[in-house]
Amino acid sequence: MIIEDDELDRLVLHQHIKQFENIAVVGSFDSAEQAIPHLNTAIDLIILDIDLPGMSGIEFRKMTQKIPACIFVSSHPEYAINTFEVDTFDFLTKPLKSDRFIYSMHKLFDFFEMKEKSESFDALVGENNIRIKEGNSISQIKISDILYLEALKDYTRIVTTEKKHCILDSIGNILHKSYFDSFIRIHKSYAVPRHLIRSKNTHEVELVHQIKLPIGRAYKGNLDFFGA
Repeated sequence: MIIEDDELDRLVLHQHIKQFENIAVVGSFDSAEQAIPHLNTAIDLIILDIDLPGMSGIEFRKMTQKIPACIFVSSHPEYAINTFEVDTFDFLTKPLKSDRFIYSMHKLFDFFEMKEKSESFDALVGENNIRIKEGNSISQIKISDILYLEALKDYTRIVTTEKKHCILDSIGNILHKSYFDSFIRIHKSYAVPRHLIRSKNTHEVELVHQIKLPIGRAYKGNLDFFGA
């Protein structure tokens, strides 16, 4: 569902979405009030502006928490902080950039894939390993084999050289466990073991196997131990 009061911006969103065959627009409205009668439709994602006539995008999101994913779009990047009070998947600034929109969609597909898989996942964190039950099979991962953790809302992807696993637990909860003391948060979406960092610059770190991950502005201080 798209809610955007600017007709041109609404058309731009439709053009971006046309790139993805697995996305169907079930409704497109220029105000939140117009969308309310359609909330009984099965909806996985809302894309909505914050500045809307009448009810704001944030107010609308508060009453649609059952919809799993919400992406805000706005020409005011300073509004991003206001979306923290509601369940927000992403925040895109106008004018929309194609590569940024594609990135957000791929993250969204990953989120739904992890959401589906996590229903059959169960994880038990031990002192040196994590046991993950997926259906009838059990995987045992050594914590020392983890290359990095990737956050996706309430789920966390655990990446090793062999495989990617996902568990229903937030990256924040995982990092509070004492067994993950060797990990540092470098971005709202990533945490890495300190000893795997090979280099860093202003924007990213490089790990072993030439893995490059972004550094979030709020987490730069966590890398002070690595030097300039």
